[in-house]
Amino acid sequence: MKKNSIGKILKDFSIFFWVIIISIISAFVSNIYNQSKKEQSNKIFESLDNIYLKKTIKQITSKLKPRYRKIEYTSKSGDTYENIIKNLNIDELEKKNFLKAIKQTKTLKILGVNQKFSFVIDNLNNRKIIKFTIETDKKNEIVFNRISGKNLFDAKKIQKNFTKKNTYKEAVITSSLYNSAINIKIKPNIIVEFARLYGFQVDFQRDVWKDDSFQIIYEEYLDTDGNVVDTGNILFANLKLQNTDLQLYRYEYEKDKIDFFDESGKSIKKTLMKTPINGARLSSAYGKRKHPILGYTKMHLGTDFAAPTGTPIMASGDGVVLKAQWCGGGGNCVKIKHNSVYQTVYAHMSKFAKGVKKGRRVKQGQIIGYVGSTGLSTGPHLHYEVIENGKKINSQKLKLPSGKVLKGEERKKFEVSKIKIDVLKSDLISSLN
Repeated sequence: MKKNSIGKILKDFSIFFWVIIISIISAFVSNIYNQSKKEQSNKIFESLDNIYLKKTIKQITSKLKPRYRKIEYTSKSGDTYENIIKNLNIDELEKKNFLKAIKQTKTLKILGVNQKFSFVIDNLNNRKIIKFTIETDKKNEIVFNRISGKNLFDAKKIQKNFTKKNTYKEAVITSSLYNSAINIKIKPNIIVEFARLYGFQVDFQRDVWKDDSFQIIYEEYLDTDGNVVDTGNILFANLKLQNTDLQLYRYEYEKDKIDFFDESGKSIKKTLMKTPINGARLSSAYGKRKHPILGYTKMHLGTDFAAPTGTPIMASGDGVVLKAQWCGGGGNCVKIKHNSVYQTVYAHMSKFAKGVKKGRRVKQGQIIGYVGSTGLSTGPHLHYEVIENGKKINSQKLKLPSGKVLKGEERKKFEVSKIKIDVLKSDLISSLN
């Protein structure tokens, strides 16, 4: 009985003993495996750390090209879409696809200078253009994404992330409007627009005196770093001449119809501007004079404005370009028909503005060319003529009717808009102090 009990106990515990023995063996085998694995890993890392292997890998990987290649380009004077895409190392079919996408986008018909291009090329897929972007201006760009499996692109206009800010500037005119404005960091395009607004009633050469002054409120666009990347509309302008204020307010009197009005609600827009150039000196008036080159006295049927070569010349009114070509003694000249009564001529230009050619419609104040000394000329100047019903007349004595006058309900709405701008001006001036 006792002997049988001991045997039974040993039998019951035999399973437990075997479990312990198997566990010890498993742990021993696992330890040997892990040690072997560690030794193998160390050998692999030692191999990878070998200087000759490193050099070989570097040589191999240096020859590998990334799948996607990005190309950036900024357009220059004389560029066309054709020569830009021609210089890219891509298939001929892709070049045709690019030009086709451009032609289908109306806003890209005219290629400007300093437009930024960006291309993403797939090197593993027959050098196809996956995406390209064209900056239309400093605030907008058009992104073209390839439609999957097709030789077509989906175009989307994107507005960049800018903040619009209203800016107030004022200055006393010491030498010229341009220099005084540049000194307080007003952008040149805003100065040209300011001069255009007053060009209907002010001759900047003779009407502006030293110590006259100006005020202006205009829009600026800032990037995320607070840098000014572009300018927008002029909202308010005041030119103080000999203690007389000439205030102008921007106002939308109908949907998409915008003009500048004085305090009484009268538009400052006239049929033709008084002078189509800013900061020029009247060098030869309309009338009889001795021709500086031909040497004999003849009738001078225009007005000459002396100015540095390259000074912008503006269209004095809306109209259609009748010619933009060489005009003999007049050198490079532009002739514009404004309506059934008036035409204007601009001669001796150094060059024409981009896009100005016969049949092209131009807007009042648009730059049509630049001062030069081409043709029969002794120095850089603009020869300007006004033709009324086929007869050349003295542009400086021309009296033209005023533009729109706001009345009734229109005038009430304008007064509300004017008050808002005056309040804005007060707030901006207060923030400077």
